[in-house]
Amino acid sequence: MPQAPALRSARKGIREAIQQGAARVDAATPADRDRAVDALRAVAILGVVLGHWLVTALVADGRSLHTASPLQHMPWLAPISWAFQTLAVFFLVGGHVATRSHASARARGTTYGAWLTARLSRLFKPVAAVLTLWTVAAVGLLLTGAEFGTVHTLVKLALSPMWFLVVFAALTAATPLLTRLSPLWPLAAVLHVDLIRFGLGGPPWLGWVNVAAGWLVPFTLGAAWTRGELERRRAGWILLTGGAAATAALVAWAGYPASMVGVPGVAVSNLNPPTLAAVTFGLAQCGLALLLRDRLRGAMRRPLAWAAVALVNLSAMTIFLWHQTALMATTATGLFAGRLPGLHTVPDGLGWVAARLAWLPVFAAVLAVCWTAFRGYEQGRRRGGSTRVVRTGRPSERGTTREMRHV
Repeated sequence: MPQAPALRSARKGIREAIQQGAARVDAATPADRDRAVDALRAVAILGVVLGHWLVTALVADGRSLHTASPLQHMPWLAPISWAFQTLAVFFLVGGHVATRSHASARARGTTYGAWLTARLSRLFKPVAAVLTLWTVAAVGLLLTGAEFGTVHTLVKLALSPMWFLVVFAALTAATPLLTRLSPLWPLAAVLHVDLIRFGLGGPPWLGWVNVAAGWLVPFTLGAAWTRGELERRRAGWILLTGGAAATAALVAWAGYPASMVGVPGVAVSNLNPPTLAAVTFGLAQCGLALLLRDRLRGAMRRPLAWAAVALVNLSAMTIFLWHQTALMATTATGLFAGRLPGLHTVPDGLGWVAARLAWLPVFAAVLAVCWTAFRGYEQGRRRGGSTRVVRTGRPSERGTTREMRHV
């Protein structure tokens, strides 16, 4: 096999290039940066992406597509949602970073308006590309005869991450008011809303109060982290055990769904809008995240692991905004080959689960194409195509060779 030595040499060269690149990223990172924060954000983002890819099915029915969920047909798979519904961790990190960043900005004399503009531009600049592409795609599909219901389903899935950005932006804008707010206040609001809605027969629309109050709980926990109130491991254990026990009680005795994501056909969703069970489950997740900080800091000392986390953080919004598009692009393209298992079939058995797991690398590859196409737009380019270098804040808030974007 004459090509074997050349192949081994090429593989060795690739490994060495990756290791050298990771070493440069590691060396360029400030020594006092809390890498656990970035690791938790990366875990939260990837959890949401994998969760959507695993529980979102687009079933082909003739010329139309409609959404379905394996949790609808196999409710015993609900624990999957416990592992991949990681938004509470994202809001925990977001609250911690926003309050720390605002304090740093004030110390430098930066105005609130300038600080907020900089932070929100990181959130919403990548949105323009998604909206433009899907506007063109939707018009094109309708003009070529696609059913309106199918187009509506695709656009709704593609733009569904936008609700998160609106809520996150609102909480970010309110950061100066939330710096000292106890998480018990929004938690009490969620409790009373659910009591009125479910216990006293109140109007269903009242639940939408929890969109703000529910995610305010982990966001203000992040502010408490900034204040140094969650440094002791005892705080993490209280949140983990208390949140888990409360969630188990609510599911077992109060009639809340076991799934922590929405399931088609189910009367009550824990996520849309958030329920008390979703919030207590988020408390348990936040407690676990806090307990894992030391382990994550140790793991992030490895250059390869840190480089991977840095890459996810630098491309956070691109990954978040385009992962549903990657799923749908794969599904739509696959239709040319017929009705493929795990892609166009009803998610009603373990065969579908096995097939869907096999499709995950394909989704990731398509997402990588989207990342390649749009990461420069997210991160900003100077004339001539060079990446814009930004150095802001304290050393612990700075990035590697480019800004680690705290979104």
